[in-house]
Amino acid sequence: MGTRLRALFDGLRGSETGKAAGLAGAMIINNLVALITSVVFARVLSDYGALAALVSYLTILTVAGQAIQVATAREGVLGHLGEGEQLLATLERWAKALAVFTVAATVVSILLRQPIADLVGVKHQAWAAAAGIPAGCVYLALCTLRGALQAIGDYRSVGISLIGEQVVRLVVGAILAEAGLGIGGAYLGSLVAYVAMSGYCVFCLYARVAGPSYHRWRVGSAPAGVIGFGAHVWAAAVPIAALAVVQLLQNVDLITAKHQFSNTVASSYAVAAVAAKVLIWVAMGAAFYLVPETSRRHSEGQDTRPVLMRSLGIIAVCAIPCLLIYAVAAHPLLVIVFGKKRAIASSSLLPLGAAFTVLAATYLAVQYMLALKQRWFLLALAAVAVVEPILLLHAPKHPAAFAGVVLLVQAIGAVVAFGIALLRRPPVPPLAASTSV
Repeated sequence: MGTRLRALFDGLRGSETGKAAGLAGAMIINNLVALITSVVFARVLSDYGALAALVSYLTILTVAGQAIQVATAREGVLGHLGEGEQLLATLERWAKALAVFTVAATVVSILLRQPIADLVGVKHQAWAAAAGIPAGCVYLALCTLRGALQAIGDYRSVGISLIGEQVVRLVVGAILAEAGLGIGGAYLGSLVAYVAMSGYCVFCLYARVAGPSYHRWRVGSAPAGVIGFGAHVWAAAVPIAALAVVQLLQNVDLITAKHQFSNTVASSYAVAAVAAKVLIWVAMGAAFYLVPETSRRHSEGQDTRPVLMRSLGIIAVCAIPCLLIYAVAAHPLLVIVFGKKRAIASSSLLPLGAAFTVLAATYLAVQYMLALKQRWFLLALAAVAVVEPILLLHAPKHPAAFAGVVLLVQAIGAVVAFGIALLRRPPVPPLAASTSV
């Protein structure tokens, strides 16, 4: 019996299902470590709200990387980026373009550090704010490498890099914060993590692809590669824009809260927002099923809307116990996890939980429309994202009422997204179409 189980396990580990399950497991661990990081920093830093605002700013900047990772994996599997050492030549070409762009963007970020800090709501953390744009550039490079690893089937290395990113961020950020750098040190942990995991992914790529005679990282004589990085980014422009809108809807309230509340209240509101966003992680997992299944059904002329409804069912099942806990035990939950001084905004947890549950549904609707290659929904949803900070700047200066405005905006966004998503009539199956003719 033990031999059979071992053989079954070994077979599953080498299968595509096993690889996908392993990557999903790595994402779960990644999010768990990220939550632990939030708890640690919330207890260590006196102004956790400032770090939360900076991280929200960085999260918005990392949208391009998330979209490019998917695009790189897809195009790499299809051979559009070259195969073998030609793929490495393409990545080297991209690295040089990204290096030039990162240097230029870093200079701009340093020059504009104070306006950026003022906009994010951390006016006393200008140099930390200046690290956001270069960190976003390095994350973009990291995501291209992860996408290339996915393209060659090295899911194990991708999973390790996901976990390693959060572990390095936690360890380095905590060390720098305790060493006297405070909020800036905790924030720089992300940049260090991106650099470290980029190095790890480069090592894995060369180990898997490069032959013993391959001249690594040529400067002057490097081949041109298959496609330029600018063209690659342009091809992913729509997914980048869509994810940017979702990230704005998800994070702009934390930035606005730094403008509206005192440091103590803003920090307490930030930890409530962290606890409330658990359903976003569920939606990201459900999208792994939603996108390919929607694409498959659409290509076969089938009705795609049942796929969206089943994905929403996953969100609903997970949301019910979460919202019940937020309704009856919000204050004890935040006290246990983040400490008593971070629980003063516990009344905002339930409306925030409802708001991000609604946003999770909106995220699925966006992924559904992207799978159907729809684009014009972006204009309507972007308008909602633009309105949110305006409404929040005029919202009551009480955490629960402020969170109520967030819920209202998310509800409007969901109505817009689903109104457009379900407006599309299901395609006529090819067999039915030929019969009617």
